Amino acid sequence: MSGIESLVAARKSLKISLEKSKALAFALEKAGPRLDEINQRLPSLEAAVRPIRAQKEALVAVGGHIDRAVGPAAAVLKVFDAVHGLEKSLLSDPRNDLWSYLSVLKQLEEALRFLAENCGLAIQWLEDIVEYLEDNSVADSRYLLNLKKSLKSLRDIQSDEEKVRLDGGLLDAALDKLEGEFRRLLTENSIILPMSSSLLEDAQHPCIAPSPLPVSVVQKLQLILERLTSNNRFDKCLSIYIEVRSSNVKASLQALDLDYLKISLSEFNDVQSIEGYISQWGKHLEFAVKHLFEAEYKLCNDVFEKMGHEVCIGCFSQIALQAGMLAFLQFGRTVTESKKDPIKLLKLLDIFASLNKLRLDFNRLFGGKACIDIQNMTRDLIKAVIEGSCEIFWELLVQVELQRQTPPPPNGCVPRLVSFITDYCNRLLGDDYRPILTQVLVIHRSWKQEKFQEKLLTDAILNIIKALELNLETWSKAYEDISLSRLFLMNNHWHFYKHLKGTKLGDLLGDVWLREHEQYKDFYATYFLKESWGQLPSQLSREGLLLFSGGRATARDLVKKRLKAFNEAFDEMYKKQSSWVIPDKDLREKTCQLIVQAVVPVYRSYMQNYGPLVEQDASAKKYAKYSVQALENMLSSLFQQKLAKYPSVNMRHPNGKLNNVVTSQFCSAPTVV
Repeated sequence: MSGIESLVAARKSLKISLEKSKALAFALEKAGPRLDEINQRLPSLEAAVRPIRAQKEALVAVGGHIDRAVGPAAAVLKVFDAVHGLEKSLLSDPRNDLWSYLSVLKQLEEALRFLAENCGLAIQWLEDIVEYLEDNSVADSRYLLNLKKSLKSLRDIQSDEEKVRLDGGLLDAALDKLEGEFRRLLTENSIILPMSSSLLEDAQHPCIAPSPLPVSVVQKLQLILERLTSNNRFDKCLSIYIEVRSSNVKASLQALDLDYLKISLSEFNDVQSIEGYISQWGKHLEFAVKHLFEAEYKLCNDVFEKMGHEVCIGCFSQIALQAGMLAFLQFGRTVTESKKDPIKLLKLLDIFASLNKLRLDFNRLFGGKACIDIQNMTRDLIKAVIEGSCEIFWELLVQVELQRQTPPPPNGCVPRLVSFITDYCNRLLGDDYRPILTQVLVIHRSWKQEKFQEKLLTDAILNIIKALELNLETWSKAYEDISLSRLFLMNNHWHFYKHLKGTKLGDLLGDVWLREHEQYKDFYATYFLKESWGQLPSQLSREGLLLFSGGRATARDLVKKRLKAFNEAFDEMYKKQSSWVIPDKDLREKTCQLIVQAVVPVYRSYMQNYGPLVEQDASAKKYAKYSVQALENMLSSLFQQKLAKYPSVNMRHPNGKLNNVVTSQFCSAPTVV
């Protein structure tokens, strides 16, 4: 029995062993993947735990290095976290609370400055500890390689050449918002406002100008400018300011309707065609300088005062240029290049007066180096104005002498040359132009290192008048009809006396000169009457009628004969003189009155005494052609101004060039030479 029991026991034991083997095999099969995973992780785990397995002395030495490296790195990480904590505030709208926004931005700048100064140091410490670990074989090589790669990435981020910020672009975003706020403050406060019309006389449109910026706005602009400048954004900020402010000045100038500034030299024939524009130009330039550019100059100094004077002037210069300052100067230069004529002299003097009036303003506003273009163009304009004015003035005498070759007016009136020159010289001697002309002549002679004496101006005017008198004498001899020559001289001597008495030119010529012309007028008036209408009453002779005894029929025939002769002489003279002109109303009425007094009383008496002899005749109307009243009316209506134009004459200068300096003025009116 004992053998069987032993066999059973062995069988049972074997069965249990097989079951355990099966369970173990199943467990081993199930643990296989986990062992593979562990096997893959063993190298890294080995590297991670190796420093722990290092010798005690090595671990103690490594501890000191790690503490020194981790301290700066931890501080950098703390600041970096703080930077991201500012993100919400800096991505908000600065207009809500600009001062708080700028304060937060300043914190960001300080944090970034700390990072910029300490990131490199922290990275250097970390690089040192990695180098120590590598030298002392404390860490696994793969572990050290990963550390080196991470440190290299940090070094690249920290490098200026990469220009990648540790803030993730937060500072740029905040600065962009500040630029937007800078533009908004300028745009919303740089509005154009109506200005008093008294600032610009005869303005056809309301005057407007950019409103001055409130002090609070200027302060905000300065604060924004300070932050942007500290972050190398000054140029962008400056361009925004120039763009906005120059646009406002342009809008103000557009209200003045300055299209005439674009007129080119080929678009007008002479100065007369744009005379009105030249007058407007002076007013508009003064308005632009004293009210628009003056305001911009002050504002530039207020906003950019901390940047220095040169920056302020440079900014103002760009605003003036972009707003169209050069267009004003170019218009003046175009006038100087136009065709010469006497009126141009007056307009050039107007331009000089406008520029001279603004001389101090120009020197103050545009005196900096940044305004060199405006300075040069202004200097060139003044030079052209002075040279052009002097050239025309000194040529006036020559031009008057050249007109001596032209024929006199066929109607015996005052030539346009005479009326123009007398009025023109009066204007040159008047309070408006004489000081300007004198100043121009003084400057011009100083350029030649010559002194100017007042006598030069007055002598030039006197010589022009003398030449004009000689012209009259020459013209009077050109008439074939002596009576028309007398009428011509009567008209012109009276014109000298009446139109120059009490004037600047009259004062220069003197009372004796004026009285002589008055006497000449009387002299030629007497001769004119005597040699023309004074001959007419002799046709109505009474000889043979008082003592005639041959009968009524014979007397009637004699009266008819004499009335016929009178009518023919009257008709001929009236027809001829109906085209003659006495332009002065007083002289014309007085002359007509003298003619009436010389002719009508004689005619009336003759008709009263002898008219009945022919009035009952069948052909009475043939001989009693005019009633006394009709005759008087006809004579009283003589010498009226006619609106007839005569062709002008182009003269040639001795140098061969066509001379249009005076002909356009002297030969353009109804009464022309």
